[in-house]
Amino acid sequence: MTEFLLSVHVLAAIVFIGPVTVAVSLFPRYAREAAGGAPPPGALPAVHLLHRITRVYAVLALVVPVFGISTALALDVLTDAWLLVSMLLTALAGLLLALVVLPRQAAVRTALDAGAGSGGVDVRALAMGAGVFNLLWATVVVLMIVRPGSTTGV
Repeated sequence: MTEFLLSVHVLAAIVFIGPVTVAVSLFPRYAREAAGGAPPPGALPAVHLLHRITRVYAVLALVVPVFGISTALALDVLTDAWLLVSMLLTALAGLLLALVVLPRQAAVRTALDAGAGSGGVDVRALAMGAGVFNLLWATVVVLMIVRPGSTTGV
């Protein structure tokens, strides 16, 4: 059963969190392009698509911690420091996504839909939030692989 839980956890992380990190990273670029004086024809549709991917896959990604905690319980590692830090960083990444990235993406999308030019759309804070979000996930991945203090010898 442990192998099944771990497999679903890892697959869900790849399939659901991967697209969120890519969409969050690309959104500021396309938002800047769409806000420019002569935006490329695909910039605004890309902004809409990237926001939708971020929103939908963020919800689907909730499967990852559910199966992660189930796997940790099955492996009896729920109290290990590396896992607790990973869980904290995952929670921070989720909060950052829900409270900063998604609302700012929605605001930028709304401003672009209303015809705001380059003066009405500032994506610097959004780009910084995307960077921090992705850094948190990269750290979690490293912790999951390295597992400091692991007794498995790997």
